[in-house]
Amino acid sequence: MFSILNAVEAWIYGEIIMHGSTGSSILGFFTSEGDIGFESSGMGAASTMVPVGTSVINLADLMTEPGLAVSTMSQMFKSNLLPMALAAFTTSVTFRIGKSLLRRPLSSINRNLIKPALGAGVRL
Repeated sequence: MFSILNAVEAWIYGEIIMHGSTGSSILGFFTSEGDIGFESSGMGAASTMVPVGTSVINLADLMTEPGLAVSTMSQMFKSNLLPMALAAFTTSVTFRIGKSLLRRPLSSINRNLIKPALGAGVRL
């Protein structure tokens, strides 16, 4: 049985993890243009290569500079671990309380709207 609310909750968890580890949304990860790379800093023999475009990682970045992109993603994941855990916890509590408080209205919507329109295999 497919639950629309469970799918929305899963999407939110995906957004939390994706934003915390790449700085981008799920859709943005797949649709954004890549901009990651290295740029020369300094002049002459003292010049060094510094990474650029590492604030947001997307699929194109992973394809062009996989080492730098994965390194940046792991660094972002580590630095955002606590905010991601807090966001996931609040999402979990919110959905649990919301489903509990709205049990009767959700049941009525499932019975009177969702089941006739989408069938018995889908629920809100």
